[in-house]
Amino acid sequence: MKPATQYTKSGHINIAYQVYGSGPIDLVYIPGWVSNIDWMWACPELVYFFEELGKFARVILFDKRGTGLSDRIVELSTIEERMDDIRAVMDAVGSPKAVLFGHSEGGSVSALFAATYPNRTISLITFGVFAKRRYSPDYPWAPTDDERQKVYDMIENSWGSGEMGLESLAPSQANNKVFMDWLANYFRSGASPSAAMVLTKMNTEVDIVDILGSIKVPTLLLQRTHDVDVKIQEGRFVADRIEDSIFVELEGSDHLFWAGNTEEVLEEIRAFVTHVTPKRNYQKRLLTILAGRVLPSEDMSHQDIVGQFVTQYRGSIIQYDQGVFIATFEGPSKAVHCSLELQKAVKRSVAKLAIGIHILEGAVNEAHFIRDETEQCVNEILRHTLPNQVLITQTVKYLLSGAGLNFVEDKSVFETVSNDKMKLFSVMDHTGVDNTQDFVRVRADNRGSFLEDILACIDEHISDECFGVEMLCREVGVSERQLQRKLKAITNKSPNQLINSVRLHRAKELILGRHDFNITEIAFKMGFSNPSYFSKCFKKEFDLSPSELLQKENQYASVAKTIAVSDML
Repeated sequence: MKPATQYTKSGHINIAYQVYGSGPIDLVYIPGWVSNIDWMWACPELVYFFEELGKFARVILFDKRGTGLSDRIVELSTIEERMDDIRAVMDAVGSPKAVLFGHSEGGSVSALFAATYPNRTISLITFGVFAKRRYSPDYPWAPTDDERQKVYDMIENSWGSGEMGLESLAPSQANNKVFMDWLANYFRSGASPSAAMVLTKMNTEVDIVDILGSIKVPTLLLQRTHDVDVKIQEGRFVADRIEDSIFVELEGSDHLFWAGNTEEVLEEIRAFVTHVTPKRNYQKRLLTILAGRVLPSEDMSHQDIVGQFVTQYRGSIIQYDQGVFIATFEGPSKAVHCSLELQKAVKRSVAKLAIGIHILEGAVNEAHFIRDETEQCVNEILRHTLPNQVLITQTVKYLLSGAGLNFVEDKSVFETVSNDKMKLFSVMDHTGVDNTQDFVRVRADNRGSFLEDILACIDEHISDECFGVEMLCREVGVSERQLQRKLKAITNKSPNQLINSVRLHRAKELILGRHDFNITEIAFKMGFSNPSYFSKCFKKEFDLSPSELLQKENQYASVAKTIAVSDML
């Protein structure tokens, strides 16, 4: 019997989940690629597998963001955000600790979660896991770019036709028309063609090689010998790098665990879950360390600003001394976006900020003190970092796929405490048209272009609350389908999202420009008839309400004024 579907929030995204089973241990299933938790229950083979799991565990199913019954998203999502989805669902069902069962790409996300939150992970189980999804000489089993392009072409040309070439995922069921029809429908109900393309391109960039050694929880890796989608060597590679992990090689070629010799898979999982004794507490976990230096270093007036931004991005400051500060974050995406916002804030006060970011295995309680090893790491990365620069290590970069950032390789090399050499990368701000400066740059660089015409049209009607996609199509002379396709290719936004985003960024300009308009007047000027809805959309776009933005801007202005007066004395 299909369990009830419920929703919880992960940030501003609605995540769909289900709970069933009577076992004494919680088990969270993290699906691969795309999923639909309602449609799962239309496959007898998968239903049988789930029912057996429910006999020895309370099972928690969910659709990750962008798939199935969860909120669809246009932009890419990071592996860190999908890790947050797991935590949000566990919180929603009152699960302090759980076994994580990750399939394929879901195994990669589960591995990162286990390394980051070991004290919320009883044990880790993966099936058909990979560490990378792009060929390299040190990982030759991953698909080449040409092979990945074939997958992109399939999504582009065959996602809706049924000719999706899914037989390689379940060769044992290739001649079972009922099963293969269900599988094609399952994927189509899990994601639209554009959503599937976004997810697949994000998966191409996944690389968890550097974090595997930080996984300390009991780990079981299951893999079929002749799996075509993820090679057996990939499972062995992962197992070799996770301390004391158990690797079980099963006969067969199915990538789907509910096809083929499912009884053997179930028995391995059942034995592992019911017999493994996890540690009560772990002393170490994966931490993202942010080290910053404010110049001039004797100026302490920025300490409050740094503290505000670090807290906003769920980080913790563990040291601030003579302009140098150290903060820890639960993931690299939060640390990097915090850094970029801090750069902007500090620039307004005519100061300079150098920031370096690395991921390392640190003490669980290192939110309250600095170990010598961490201090060495901080000093080393700050040694290479220039003023007005955010510099990250290679490990951090690999986990930022889908973060909407550009990276430029730095000439310097970071040397870890264990004498490993690692590439460094400078982080550039968001790509596309996601901030005010980008809108201005697009308008300057694309005169007469399609996007220029679109932005000019939106600006012309920006105060008209009735202006929408239909009027935009009529004025620029394209069909709605053409507009959707072109804007998706250029901006990765739908027409409605772009109209809304332009209005919100123009509103932000008015707020920061210190015009004599109150927030309600600005809402009306930007085509919003409901001020509360305007505030809700504004907060979703910028993570700050209009009044919070105005308050922060006043704080920055006050700090800048204080600094200017100090400089005159």
